[in-house]
Amino acid sequence: MQTKINLQKKLGLKLFRHYKVTQTQLHDLKYLFWECTLNCNFSCLHCGSSCGTSQSNDLPYQLIINELILIKERLGKNLPHIVVTGGEPLMRKDIELFGAEISKLGFTWGMVTNGSLLSQERFAALAESGLTAMTISLDGLKESHNWLRNNVLSFDKTISAIKTVLENNSINFDVATCITLKNINELEAIHELLLSLGVKNWRIFTIDPIGRAIANKELNINGEMLVRTLEFIKMAKKRKQISINYGCDGFLGNYEGEVRDEFYFCKAGINIASILHDGSVGACPNINSQLVQGNILNDSLINIWNKNFQVFRNRDWTKTGQCTACENYKYCQGNGICLRDLENNKVMKCHSKMIG
Repeated sequence: MQTKINLQKKLGLKLFRHYKVTQTQLHDLKYLFWECTLNCNFSCLHCGSSCGTSQSNDLPYQLIINELILIKERLGKNLPHIVVTGGEPLMRKDIELFGAEISKLGFTWGMVTNGSLLSQERFAALAESGLTAMTISLDGLKESHNWLRNNVLSFDKTISAIKTVLENNSINFDVATCITLKNINELEAIHELLLSLGVKNWRIFTIDPIGRAIANKELNINGEMLVRTLEFIKMAKKRKQISINYGCDGFLGNYEGEVRDEFYFCKAGINIASILHDGSVGACPNINSQLVQGNILNDSLINIWNKNFQVFRNRDWTKTGQCTACENYKYCQGNGICLRDLENNKVMKCHSKMIG
């Protein structure tokens, strides 16, 4: 039995629901992910894309530049923020060239990285090319982080990368942490570590049952552990020592408005699109490839964005199974699309049910 949402929270959620309807109708493209490679120097246990070495033939970055030129012609000054991801994007040697060209076009851009290849020299080159934001993953203290990253050198390299970014203090920067059975008891210690390093922004995620994560039960926390995580975030927010938020991947019932800066809103296909490693156009890069909406090798991204993506903008199809009679469906719309089992059209993980 799920705990009923209190009246005050319901009023806020109802108002936010109107905002979501408006945003869906407008579907302004605000974030564009470029999965620049599936190659990665790690083989992480939780990787949603099962990345590794020699995984893909990367598209020339100029193809992405051409798409961004078309987007600028269509949108003018209201340009999306570009997020370069992978795989490990720093395995490509041309990211700085890409960044410099899109910066000249007027785009802002950032990167998600494991940090292991981020030397002082590489960071300086990225900053020179216009980098404005970066996320580095730190998934526990040394033993638990190295276990998840499947690399005994990962923790030390990650700490070094974080120090490199903070010493320069020139971009928006945050640390991302995925919660597992290995690090659930380390949250306070990770908090203290980040404070000692000078980190100001921290995002905490739970791991979705996709890619390699399906096979490892130590990645799947239960409802009690999810509550512990959310309670920790609430407590840390009250301390105001670090800006901390839970990730975007689930509706959290009465925790909405308390553990992140806005109510739950899966913006995939509404404000967010992605170009995948092979040119496919989708929404969030974590979403099942069955929901790919086109390919830039056959059509322009901006055309695909405007004529397709209805499966993301009208989510009535997700009201099946346990979602059918759920009184919170109007707020969560079947949870994140990345959490849908498309073959059986059911939600793989319901956060509000886990919370109870």
